[in-house]
Amino acid sequence: MLRLTETADLPSGFGPSVVTIGNFDGVHLGHRTLLAAVVQRARREGLASVAVTFEPHPLAVLHPDHAPVLVSSLKDRLATMEQIGLDAVLVMPFTLELAAMSPRDFVREVFVDGLRAHAVVVGRDTRFGARNEGDVDTLRELGAEFGFEVQVQEDVGEGGRYSSTEVRSDLVAGDVAAASRILGRPHAVTGMVVRGAQRGRELGYPTANLAQDATGFVPADGVYAGWLVRIQHGGERLPAAISVGTNPTFDGTQRTVEAYVLDRTDLDLYDEVVAVEFTDRLRSNVRFDSIEPLIEQMGHDVDRARALLTGQ
Repeated sequence: MLRLTETADLPSGFGPSVVTIGNFDGVHLGHRTLLAAVVQRARREGLASVAVTFEPHPLAVLHPDHAPVLVSSLKDRLATMEQIGLDAVLVMPFTLELAAMSPRDFVREVFVDGLRAHAVVVGRDTRFGARNEGDVDTLRELGAEFGFEVQVQEDVGEGGRYSSTEVRSDLVAGDVAAASRILGRPHAVTGMVVRGAQRGRELGYPTANLAQDATGFVPADGVYAGWLVRIQHGGERLPAAISVGTNPTFDGTQRTVEAYVLDRTDLDLYDEVVAVEFTDRLRSNVRFDSIEPLIEQMGHDVDRARALLTGQ
């Protein structure tokens, strides 16, 4: 899959194409359905399939105080989009200059002149151009002018429309199972394993601590069942009990994400980039008065995680 930041980087003769546009944060099931429709139509008609997206999120430029915490990083979004089968993703740097482009100028410069769009596939709520003035009707008018078709993809969702906002709300509440249902896969946080306080090892449950610059929306504080994925080792997935929070029993102040791989004390994961996938919430964080009840509770957490993940 080609990954580009401007249409000038496209290979000579690229296109004609089937194009879509969006932020695609999290690449949830609604996004995946839309992107799959682009790929299917392009393959059926012998065209190139292209998604246009933006970095950073437009709100981070236009209204920084209201910019959302992203569900997933650009790298993770692109990896998921590649799995769907797109031929290219155009990641446009979102600037005030880009935000000021009229819908007509944007479509002409990007879709028509740049990508040689034969068809544009969008959801019903698509908005684009300065002040979000462009919508599906605008696209249809421009399609008639410039010679491309507009295909509207119906909403996907249980009782409504799946959205990245809904995923964020679920993660804020710690409902990782609900978030996973919308995403169509477990939600993940990705980062390098660094040395922590090593209390887990002292307590008999050595954990892999993710660096503070880990990417992906960190769910609410609590204990979870999930998987540690060794990205650099062929994507090996290991069942894990995961802690998110400040370690209140030890008067911690910094939020951390740490995962104990079930029944494994032999792993050396330091400096390895891993993904921590969240499947089920086990409980909220609790401050214990002493170490003994904490260790007992950790044993219960591990047993529950094992039962959920492996059926044992």
